[in-house]
Amino acid sequence: MSNGSEHMLADIAGSMTPIESLTVNLTVNDQASSITVKPRMTLLDALREKLALTGTKKACDRGECGACTVHVNGRRVLSCMTLAAMVEGKRVTTIEGLVQNGKLHPLQSAFIEHDGFQCGFCTSGQIMSGVAMIEEAKAGSPSAATADVRHAFSLVDLSRTEIQERMSGNLCRCACYPNIVDAVAEVISRS
Repeated sequence: MSNGSEHMLADIAGSMTPIESLTVNLTVNDQASSITVKPRMTLLDALREKLALTGTKKACDRGECGACTVHVNGRRVLSCMTLAAMVEGKRVTTIEGLVQNGKLHPLQSAFIEHDGFQCGFCTSGQIMSGVAMIEEAKAGSPSAATADVRHAFSLVDLSRTEIQERMSGNLCRCACYPNIVDAVAEVISRS
């Protein structure tokens, strides 16, 4: 890089004013929202602090536990690793948004029936991941546990091993994994 280019870049960088805050327009749980956030605010913090949706849990804050799992445009994401600014114009669904007309989502009901939680801290992330995982399987997406990826994957291929692999990014300190798998398997069997 020549000296002239270096000076030009320095001038441009020196004249840039840092952005203090920005407005993000998004749809959360089927309701249009407009929030003002700092550029580096995570989606997790925006949901909890700006929209008072505290069902999404803040745990590791490093994308390792899955407690903060939400859906963005129908796909599961770790909200602690997603900047709020990245969801401009997108649909976000939290655990609160799974309830429809006062009725629990089938996976929420199955978690209760199968005692898929003890302390309950990881439950919202587990459920959000499970709901998305079922939709991914319906769409034909294979996993690392899929025996033969050359053939179309379907919901009937979701064995316990498949469910465990697909849910492996969500940790449970109480070790309710067998009950969580049972809950997911029951919802799959009813689909």
